[in-house]
Amino acid sequence: MQKHYTGLIERYRDRLPVSKSTRVISLCEGNTPLIQLQNIPRMIGKDVDIYVKFEGLNPTGSFKDRGMTMAVTKAVEAGSQAIICASTGNTSASAAAYAARAGIKAFVLIPEGKIALGKLAQTLMYNATIIQINGNFDQGMELVKEVANHAPVSIVNSINPFRLEGQKTAAFEIVDELGFAPDYHCLPVGNAGNISAYWKGYKEYATERVCGNRPVMCGYQAAGAAPFLAGHKIDNPETVATAIRIGNPQSWDFAIAAQQESGGWFDKFTDQQILAAQKMLSQFEGIFCEPASATSLAGALNDIGTGKIPEGSKIVCTLTGNGIKDPEIAMQQCADAKPVTIEADLDAVKRAILDCL
Repeated sequence: MQKHYTGLIERYRDRLPVSKSTRVISLCEGNTPLIQLQNIPRMIGKDVDIYVKFEGLNPTGSFKDRGMTMAVTKAVEAGSQAIICASTGNTSASAAAYAARAGIKAFVLIPEGKIALGKLAQTLMYNATIIQINGNFDQGMELVKEVANHAPVSIVNSINPFRLEGQKTAAFEIVDELGFAPDYHCLPVGNAGNISAYWKGYKEYATERVCGNRPVMCGYQAAGAAPFLAGHKIDNPETVATAIRIGNPQSWDFAIAAQQESGGWFDKFTDQQILAAQKMLSQFEGIFCEPASATSLAGALNDIGTGKIPEGSKIVCTLTGNGIKDPEIAMQQCADAKPVTIEADLDAVKRAILDCL
């Protein structure tokens, strides 16, 4: 009888800091699809293989579930009755879901008016205690770190080392599916935990000779929230890509190490470029990701076009979250595509269809 898949901790238990007695808090996360793009490479006229790791199909719709299953599992193992995080949205939804699964309390600090509606709705439905602050994510992060020194709560932001342990499994899955590591791995960069975790995973697999190579790591930011390009933190980051609207990345040193050790780079793109990539993915590949996710494709297409990523390359772009996370931006993108209202009869329907062909 085939064993039921129960999540990434069970799949990679021997590569993660858990024991046989550890109670695993899981929602069957991981095992997300690695989709090879078919139409976009033809459109740009370049001989490249582009795959997208669609993390938007995790249980709460983002890559955060990979780290959260580990962070909450270890928090429960340590006896914690509550967890806390600062969030621009995805972390709050994931933390709230896994806390509900574990039977413990979740507290989340979010910037008032700076969180996408889909993510806020999730967090409310998972019954977290939401604290809105008159400030940005970076201020919330500092408050969370201070609170944890005075209250019996476990921080589950990416400063929690177990988060990166869980997130590294995405690199394992890519190598396991392809049979090799890609030449280039492109990611959106906000708090910088994800690029750090992927690099950790690739290095571990390379060291164990599961794969023979390690990819060049390419981290892309929004132009209004690009501390790695500025070389210092940004006090008031702004971008439509709310998931990466972060000016003071908590995994700064790890991300710099990933970029330098892999021979990679950071770059930045405007909101217009990011939204164009999001729409391109949806309209030509049928893949609907949230705006921040599309930053990885915007970067890859730019670097393929300039020759920085040469033809013949195999490229993976991480899509960090599902497009349904941010319905407002999607509707704005499609403002000109309004539904056609017609009479409810066959001739009217036929005319409407023929007019569009």
